[in-house]
Amino acid sequence: METELTLRIDGQDHHLTIDTRTTLLDALRERIGNTSAKKGCDHGQCGACTVLTDGRRTLSCLTLAVTQGGAEITTAEGLGQDGGLHPVQQAFIDHDAFQCGYCTPGQVCSAVGMLAEYADGWPSAVTEPGTTAELDHDEIAERMSGNLCRCGAYANIVPAVQAAAPRREGTNAGGAR
Repeated sequence: METELTLRIDGQDHHLTIDTRTTLLDALRERIGNTSAKKGCDHGQCGACTVLTDGRRTLSCLTLAVTQGGAEITTAEGLGQDGGLHPVQQAFIDHDAFQCGYCTPGQVCSAVGMLAEYADGWPSAVTEPGTTAELDHDEIAERMSGNLCRCGAYANIVPAVQAAAPRREGTNAGGAR
């Protein structure tokens, strides 16, 4: 069964007629031509397909496109403003936080979403109950654990995210560990 749908991706509306079983990832890549999100495992286990839906992390391989009408979908391509890079994208470059680059768009989108979650006070599995966690190495690694890198660029990904993190007064959230 097909349906008509408008998806707002990276600030542009895309009018589609798609099968109701089409994933957001397949709609992005095959119907719209946005290849930023990658098809890694196609089971929601690697995070290569991570995009932002209304600012929150979304695994596009597990999300049906028909559920995203009216949402603002942002891929790594749509993060920068005025032709410049988003601070997380720049930090990934500055810290050499990628090797082959396949997982990088998902890593970047996940980092942007994770930093927003942190700013909103969301705890992680390593956050002590009733406290506000510092974005140290362990906290970032835990919060980014849904994104895998087959090349093993983790040693540079965490410092890149730390560098892009907004600094809180009295902490070293943006500092290196």
